[in-house]
Amino acid sequence: MKILYYGGQKSGKSLLAEQKTLSLAGSSKPYYIATYDNSYKDAEMAERIAKHQSQREEAFHTIEETHHLSKVIEAEQTYLIDCMSMWLLNTLAWEEEQLFAELEALSAKEANIIFVLNDVSSGIIPIDSMSRKYVDRSGIIGQKLAAMCDEVYEVKLGLEIRLK
Repeated sequence: MKILYYGGQKSGKSLLAEQKTLSLAGSSKPYYIATYDNSYKDAEMAERIAKHQSQREEAFHTIEETHHLSKVIEAEQTYLIDCMSMWLLNTLAWEEEQLFAELEALSAKEANIIFVLNDVSSGIIPIDSMSRKYVDRSGIIGQKLAAMCDEVYEVKLGLEIRLK
């Protein structure tokens, strides 16, 4: 099963995705794929990460993978990828075809995968080309994820709305 949780920053999507992941995993311990590239040395992001880590405590095995997500996923397991927005930032130098190939590889995996993606497309068109590229790719990746997922949830104010 593939599931997408999509919503704005601080909407509650990660917590809901964690709950869904634990539910799907049953009695086995699921995997949390953390995509943040800590080379930026951003103190505020370190605080956010620490909050996510304490929120999930020992309920997950953690895998840190910033680029090649499909290579760490094994069949018949359950994974939460948090988040695809950070993965997209990490792979901004990739060609779109590389992004699509990675999504296809994820889609082909015989595993439960829950994706988290930020909604960054509701604002104005960014003034700089790199930000526009990121927002555009986020929208394209969101569409691809929604198409490949069995279930899609939009999250607002901690509430999930099933779209698919």
